[in-house]
Amino acid sequence: MRDTSSRDPGEVFGPRMTLFADMLSIGLLTALLSLPVVTIPATLSTACAVLRGAGDGQPATAGRYLAVLRQRLRPGDLAAGAVALTGALLVVADLALARAGLPGAPLFAVVAAAIGAAALVVGLRACARPEALTDWTAAVREAAGDAVHDAGGSALVLLAVAAAALCAWMLVPLAFLAPGPLALALTAVQVRRTANAFRR
Repeated sequence: MRDTSSRDPGEVFGPRMTLFADMLSIGLLTALLSLPVVTIPATLSTACAVLRGAGDGQPATAGRYLAVLRQRLRPGDLAAGAVALTGALLVVADLALARAGLPGAPLFAVVAAAIGAAALVVGLRACARPEALTDWTAAVREAAGDAVHDAGGSALVLLAVAAAALCAWMLVPLAFLAPGPLALALTAVQVRRTANAFRR
């Protein structure tokens, strides 16, 4: 792994700032390629894979991102996107019904929000797993286990989502950069989980 404390000759900002810039460019590409919505799982998991590779000395560049995405796009990725979109629409519809004043609406809204948050955590953690590049079923299964056994990591995922949403809400153009920091946070949580499991 490259020493992040040293600079190459002629390098102005150092490797950490270079990774930061690459993360933002990957985030912008992820946002643009996620506009069809059903491509979100594929684009986000690709961003996580490219950023994870930076720890092994691989370039975390927009060019590598596009190359990895081109290699892995398959019907299963679009199916995963369709499932994620359907789940999100169901949660939104349930919350809308709860606001309509149905009997037991407050409890129903809490349960629907909790289920939606749990599904969001599992889905995002699945995007950060290496298995997502080849097998979504395995990635979701492993992510569900991670979500249960690593509550701290799941809380960090929710905080990352909240921070990304807040940035996008405060300044709309930031919404196009938010996927980069979100992917970096998801990757960091996964690396932390892997490191903890290895120590055991």
